[in-house]
This record gives sequence, structure tokens and C-alpha cells, in this order.
Amino acid sequence: MTDYLPSFVQGQWWTPQDDADANEVRDASTGEVIARVSTSGLDLAGALEYGRTTGHANLARLTFHQRAVLLKQFALALTERKDELYALSARSGATRTDSWVDIDGGIGVLFSYSGKGRRELPNATVHVDGPVEPLSKDGSFLGRHVYTTLPGVAVQINAFNFPVWGPLEKLAPAFLAGMPTVIKPATPTGYLTEAMVRILVESGLLPDGSLQLISGSVPSLLDHLRLGDLVAFTGSASTAENLRRHPSVQTGGVRFTAETDSINASVLGTDAVAGTPEFDAYIRQLVVEMTTKAGQKCTAIRRAIVPAATAGDVIEAVRARIAEKTVLGDPRGEGVTMGPLVSTAQRDEVLRQVRALQDAGGRVVVGSTDAPEVRLADGSTGAAPDGAFVSPVLLQFDDAQADAVHGVEAFGPVSSLLTYQTTAEAAALVARGGGSLVTSVATHDPVQAVELATRIAPFNGRMLLLDRDDARSSTGHGSPLPGLVHGGPGRAGGGEELGGIRAVLHHMQRTAVQGSPEMLTALTGVWHAGAAANTDGRHPFRKSLAELRIGDQIVSQSREVTLDDIETFARFTGDTFYAHMDEQSAAANPFFPGRVAHGYLLVSWAAGLFVDPAPGPVLANYGLENLRFLTPVSPGDSIRVELTAKQITPRETDEYGEVRWDAVIRNQDDEVVAIYDVLTLVTKQPADVETPEAAAVPA
Repeated sequence: MTDYLPSFVQGQWWTPQDDADANEVRDASTGEVIARVSTSGLDLAGALEYGRTTGHANLARLTFHQRAVLLKQFALALTERKDELYALSARSGATRTDSWVDIDGGIGVLFSYSGKGRRELPNATVHVDGPVEPLSKDGSFLGRHVYTTLPGVAVQINAFNFPVWGPLEKLAPAFLAGMPTVIKPATPTGYLTEAMVRILVESGLLPDGSLQLISGSVPSLLDHLRLGDLVAFTGSASTAENLRRHPSVQTGGVRFTAETDSINASVLGTDAVAGTPEFDAYIRQLVVEMTTKAGQKCTAIRRAIVPAATAGDVIEAVRARIAEKTVLGDPRGEGVTMGPLVSTAQRDEVLRQVRALQDAGGRVVVGSTDAPEVRLADGSTGAAPDGAFVSPVLLQFDDAQADAVHGVEAFGPVSSLLTYQTTAEAAALVARGGGSLVTSVATHDPVQAVELATRIAPFNGRMLLLDRDDARSSTGHGSPLPGLVHGGPGRAGGGEELGGIRAVLHHMQRTAVQGSPEMLTALTGVWHAGAAANTDGRHPFRKSLAELRIGDQIVSQSREVTLDDIETFARFTGDTFYAHMDEQSAAANPFFPGRVAHGYLLVSWAAGLFVDPAPGPVLANYGLENLRFLTPVSPGDSIRVELTAKQITPRETDEYGEVRWDAVIRNQDDEVVAIYDVLTLVTKQPADVETPEAAAVPA
């Protein structure tokens, strides 16, 4: 791998003809040259336009569910060849565990978004946000919020520390939203990103133009972006600020989100003294965050904030655990648990920042800044002058208010110990970081946990409350998860990545749409009351998904409710609430005119009024949603039900889909008694011969 690292643009692999100034990328442990990196001669504007046109058109033809299925297939393709990625990852200084966090973590994000996309989004290209907003008394004018895909490209600029997870955690929500992606990896580990993209390209699964890769620098990138494009940046706060000030972002409408370096904290509660499960969990977590990826994590613990009385115990416990658990060396050496930094330049930068912390009052209490002896790939121990090795270092600050400890980040295996006297003081120290991605709190005291959480939440994107009850199952301080927001305020960049479907919607435009029920039904694929309904005489439950249409409706016959019905239901169910059984008490209730029917009696009867009992396309009733009882029903009243096909969602990987029905129960005066959604599973195609085993009657 000493040739130019290729880019993948406009549907093909591209390398520069020649560039004497190309960057050399070296093995983090040995200094061996791996590849040369350059974008000299690359048509950046053409690549972006290819994404906006070819990529966008190909993704627009797919529904959310179809894109979600592809994400799962991407994950499976990468899983089949992940050993190739592991072998390359070792050259970046990553141990097997480090590589698992990066590679399997990235694959896991694809699986997660595939599942979320199919569970939480419609099988459509427009996503409806929130309930209907009535805008007229007669229901002829409504408002609805919808999300539609941005028309541009999602440009992701990634950091060196997670060359697989970083791109995939940005790709997954963008792809699911229908937005083409251009990946710009960090040069020191771009060869691993290139290998990941190559696997996806060779799988044949990628829609043309949906994913492009630019290996090398792109100084003019933002000059070529415009309204509808998006930039997702991970890296230093200073670089993020420079990008944020670009005219394309300031006035050109380009969306910009940043996840930057952050002086994250971990607070040890006053109750978590040596010997408690919380103390032990705190020490384990602190050492893990210092040594995983050699501390090169944006979520790593940079400030260990502990009670003054416990500081000595913490130092000794950290020293002992590092000595017991950490073997520094080449990741290809047997037994190595912590590798080098990504490059000698990064090593020198970390040591420079440690000196800055020392100059500000930090004392090294665990570890050393001297060049360490390390375990080499052949199993021997010795110096590695061409490797980027730094020992784990814990500094202690006597002055917890020193500016440097809250502002200087040594992006390596380095943490600083600060002490506090009161919970309020601990919270104030957390806030001094100016905004963080994550803070963890180790305590078994709910009062202290709540006080700390409420004080520090405004300064953090994520918080972990660690105690004996969740220590074993906790994913840890430094682990962003697909379902939770990854980002943070202030210095942390102000952005939000991941967070489940929130991240998908970030790649879409929310628009308020006003119109008639008919128009909103056409736009959203969801039937709105007042839109046309089809009562063609054929029961909707006799129709498969291939035959059923939005607006298909049945209006039932009426059924009278008697006092005997109410009392029978009460005795049968055991629900003898006074409103159903005691006339005088019921009449005294401000909501009832006297004894009334049970709401669940009415819902049960409604099912009996609209269900077609014979076997057919309907397989099961799997729930009710949004049930509201609006008008009491007294003995002598009658009810009927209107059931309308509201939303149809075929499942891409099954022979059935989901149908959401709009159910409205009315009384003899046409007053609305109850409203709710009925959820059913329905076969996609009509059966040639329907048998009792082919369908179940909805409850």
C-alpha cells in the first residue's frame, strides 16, 4: 500500500497522476510508509454535482423502508469482510478491542438504523411530523408538518480516530433520509475508510451516486456547496469555527453541524468511597477511557472530579489498575492492550499539551512522559523510536480552578484529577469545560445524582449515571449509541448526531403544509377526516394490501346500549367502578349524566360492529393507539362505528404489511363518542384459497 490512496468519485475509482507534495501515511507502530495521499487534479465540483443529480435521483426512487433494507445489506457485506478491516486497523495503532469499537461499532450503527427505519418511518418518501392542526371550524382547511429530503449532498468530514464508525454513523441517517453522501476521511487513517468504501462498492449494493469518497485535502470544499447541501464535521473546535464562518454557511444556506473536541468530565459521588461498587466502577471506567484507542476519543474522560477526601484512594487505584491491565505496544504483539497514537505528529502534540498542563500546575501522579519501552510485534520488549507511543498519564491539580485544565485537551491517554468539597462545586467544575459531549456520575445516592444531573445537563449532550445496578450492563462513559444523541453544546460543537430518527430528520426539511383534507391525504399518504372515503360495498377486511386503498371505509349498523348490558359487562370483567353501577354517585360526577357504559365495552362492541369474521387477508389485530373517550354513553343510547383505511405500510421483507385504521364511534345524535387507531397486519396478495389457518379475526 505505498501507491496513492484512491478516491471514489462519479462512479469510479480515481488516483492523481503525480504530486510531489503528496502526504505520506505511516504505520503508527513502526513508521513504515503505508500510502501517499493527494487530491491534485480531482474534480471536486463534479463529484458534488454527481451526488446532487445521479445520487439524489437514485435514492429518491426508494422508500424509507427500501433504504433501510439496503443499510442492513451494507452491514452484512462489511461483516463478511471485516477481517480485512481489522488487519488494516492494527496499522493505525488500534488493538483488537479498539478495532472492535470502531469496525463492529460502525456495522452495528447500520443494523440499528435499518431496524429503526422500518419500525419508526413509513414505507414512503415523506415523513409526517406531529398531529393534524385544524385551521377551520368545518374541517375543510388543515395544517400538517412534513419532512422531505434535502436536495443536495451530505458532506462528512471525519476525524482520524474512528475511520469506520465515524463515516458509518453519518452515512446511515443520511442514506435513510435519501441524501447522497460524500465522505472526506482524515488523512492518517483514510486507508481504512477507503477499504470500507471499497467493500461497499464491490458489493454492488450502492445506488449510483449515493456514496463517494475523497481521499485527501479539500481546501475549496465549501466554495462549491449551496443551499440544500449539508456538512457534518468531526474534529477540532478551531477548525469547526473556521468552517462555520465560511460564506456558504453564514449566508449561503448550507447546513453545518459539528462534533468537536470536548473536555469531558467524570464525577465520583461523595458516597462512592473506596470499597463500594461505585468506586470500583468509576476506576474501571476511568482507566478504560484513558487507554481505549490510546485515549484518542472525543468522549474520553479528561477531568476526573472526585471528593477531596477520596483523591488519594483514586490515584492509587488508577495506578494499580493500569499496572495490572495495560500492556503498551504494537497491536500485533501478543497480549498488547494499548497501542500507539495514530502518528508521531500526534504523539508530539499530546506531549506538548501535557507540558502545558504541567506548566499550569498539573503534577504527574501516574505514568510518565518519557519515551516508554513497549512490546513489539515479535513479542520482545524495547524502544520504538519510530512509533507514536505514549504511556497513560494522570495529572493532579491542587487548584481545581486552573484555566488550563478546563481548556487544554491532550488528545491521548491523559486525564487530570480535580477535587471538590460540595456537590454544587463539582457541578460548577463540570460547567467550566464550556460544553461537553458527555459527563458521567458514579453514585448510588439518588439525591446527589439528581442534583448533579439537573445542574450539569445544560452543559452536556449526554449523561451517564453509573452505580451498582447498571455497572455491569452499562455501555460506558465513552460509547455513543445509535438511539441516543451524540453531540454537545458550546465547545463540543453544538451539533447532534445519531439520536435515532432525529438524525435522519436532520437531513430533511420540515415544512408546514396547509390545505384541504384531500390534498393533505394525497401528499402524506395518510387519510385525513374530510377526504374522500370509498364505501364500494366490499368490506375492507376482504381486501389484501394489493387491493386496499387509503380511504376505503365501512360504516356499521347501530347498536343500542342497555342498563343490563352495562351490568353484565361489569360483572364479567370485575370493573364495577361507581360511574357504571351507582346512579347517584355517577350523577354527582361532573363528567357524567348518570350511570354510563364502560369505555372498553364500547370499544369491544365497535370491533363486533366492524369486523368481518370469516378468514381473509387480515391476519391479526396488534393494538390500538391514540384512544380517547369524548362523550359518555348512557343506557338507551346507541352507537355505530366508522372505520377507514388511514395508512398502508407494506413490509419489504415479509408477505404482509400494516394497516392503520381510523376508528370513530358516534352516538345516535352523531356526537363523537370515541376516536382511536386500529392496527392490523394484512397479507400483501389475495389468497387463492382462504383457510382458517391463513387469518385470525382481529380482537
